Amino acid sequence: MQWDLGSYERVAEQLLPAAEVAVRRLAPRRGERVVDLGCGTGNAALLAAEGGARVTGVDPSPRLLTVGRDEAARRRLDATFVFGDATALPFADGSVDAIVSVFGVIFAPDAAAAAAEMARVLTPGGRLVLSAWLPGGAIAEQAKVRRDAVAAATNAPPGPPPFDWHDLGAVTELLGPHGFSVEMEDEALAFTDTSPRSFDENERRNHPMWVAARELLEPLGKWEAASDEALRVLTEGNEDPAAFRVTSRYVVVTGRRAR
Repeated sequence: MQWDLGSYERVAEQLLPAAEVAVRRLAPRRGERVVDLGCGTGNAALLAAEGGARVTGVDPSPRLLTVGRDEAARRRLDATFVFGDATALPFADGSVDAIVSVFGVIFAPDAAAAAAEMARVLTPGGRLVLSAWLPGGAIAEQAKVRRDAVAAATNAPPGPPPFDWHDLGAVTELLGPHGFSVEMEDEALAFTDTSPRSFDENERRNHPMWVAARELLEPLGKWEAASDEALRVLTEGNEDPAAFRVTSRYVVVTGRRAR
């Protein structure tokens, strides 16, 4: 599993403020059955469990599930972590009160199947909160550099365009037939470091997708060009001349299901 590579824990630390926003928006109540979908190391799951919810984190990465499980045990929280993905959730029909997904379900290869699964497991009156990146910005551009380099090296045909989880009309059309009313609010997340180069080096060392890209590109002699281009993008997008700061915009989608 690619997400087992590197050290996603550092990435998760950077995304923690977005998890806090999503869990506040979800407002889980004590005793509620909450699923953190695409939980990673469990940022949102642990926050919801701190409020007294009964939480299950779901992710396709065995290593990250272990990280979340160990942290829940250390903090004595009511959170379990199970293997799974958005298109085949390991829960019975109508057994979940609320779902939160912080930049998780947006990576599901089949958005329609993921929407159907979330609807299947949620109770009548259930709700979901998910976050999705808005297009643009230096972080998105450096990720595109990586994707383009990998695609060129593998001669991979272009896949279907990803679902527009950031677009209110598209998400309403996706979730509306399952009985959801949908709201969307803009948010922003700042990525910081001591310098663009330091951030770049940490990404290459820790981010699972960059680690996987290096394993592919370096033997082909194409790693340095991709890495240099990513650093250029980050340097040009830097908002703090004395250090490093890049602000990425995202949306928080709230879906409420009719009773």
